[in-house]
Parts: sequence; structure tokens; C-alpha cells
Amino acid sequence: MDSVVYREAYDWGTAPEGLATRRQLRALGLRPAGQEPIVLRCRPCGFWPGRICTRPTYLYRIDRAKPVRPMTLAQERALDRAMEARQRCGKCGRRYHHCIPLRTLGSCLECHDGTPADPTTYIPAPAHQLAA
Repeated sequence: MDSVVYREAYDWGTAPEGLATRRQLRALGLRPAGQEPIVLRCRPCGFWPGRICTRPTYLYRIDRAKPVRPMTLAQERALDRAMEARQRCGKCGRRYHHCIPLRTLGSCLECHDGTPADPTTYIPAPAHQLAA
């Protein structure tokens, strides 16, 4: 629990209109933009006022929020490489549309136990590595 004292705090279900969580802001295409959060105490803390809230929800004003910055090409490339590491089988080289269990199995199901993979679940490997 951080020791920051917030200006405003609301109990569950009492927050005024015009406030949103980070996820709600992201769904609207907005970001908090450095504004101080307003605390919404969790439901049990609303019943016991003397209790220190251990699971607060941070709310942000929608009118002070700014649009989300678009992802740069370098960020997009880094994200694609990170996702590729989670989606590509190290044995057969296929890249799946979902993350494969590399930590537990070490490979895709087809390489692990012979379960045939549906061709619509992976991206076929290129026939060659030439650019043109």
C-alpha cells in the first residue's frame, strides 16, 4: 500500500459521472495523461469505514484525459517480435495465432504428442528466406 494521500476518495457506487478507470479510458481511446488519480474504495471497505483499503480502484477524470499516442513502427516491430517468441514452435518453426505452452510443453501439441494441428491455427512457414 502506498503512503500517498489522495484528495478525493469515494465508496463503491458513489463516484460521480465523468470518472473512469484506466481500462475504461483505453476503451474510449484515451490515457490519463499524468493527472492525479481519485480513489474508489473497494466494496468491503465501504461497509467497514475504519478499515484501510487494500484494493483501491483508481479513477481519472475523462475531461482531463488525452488521446492515446499512436504506436510507432519501432514499437510495433518490438511487440511483433515479442509475440512471435511466444507463438512460434522451436521444433517445427510454425507460428500459431495463439501463444503456445512453451514453459510446460516446450513446443506445440503436434510436436509434443502428435496431435494434428488445424491448418487454420497457424501461419505457414515461408518457402524461402529471400526478400524478393
